[in-house]
Amino acid sequence: QVQLVESGGGLVQAGGSLKLSCAASGSIFRVNVMGWYRQAQGKQRELVATIGNGGSTYYADSVKGRFTISRDNAKNTAYLQMNGLKPEDTAVYYCHADVTVALSYNNVYWGQGTQVTVSS
Repeated sequence: QVQLVESGGGLVQAGGSLKLSCAASGSIFRVNVMGWYRQAQGKQRELVATIGNGGSTYYADSVKGRFTISRDNAKNTAYLQMNGLKPEDTAVYYCHADVTVALSYNNVYWGQGTQVTVSS
């Protein structure tokens, strides 16, 4: 089995920073793309950022320039450094990872979610 464990969420004031971590463990052949989605109360889930195993990144326009995604392939862990947080960043953040669990078999896994709350 594969599981993703998230940490780093919390309550911060506007302009503050948080760093999220997501560690993948289990029967992993290779971790491919990793990243985060977020879902605010009453809103649809949206893609925040992704990073490939070669280091290529994608950011939603709403977080570009404020958030930085990175990864440590040796630890199968991704990080999301969030700076200049705004109240509109308040959401549950879900880690996701595309994982090769056997040759030619890829599955997407989700973390349990971590709450990020930004006060004005």
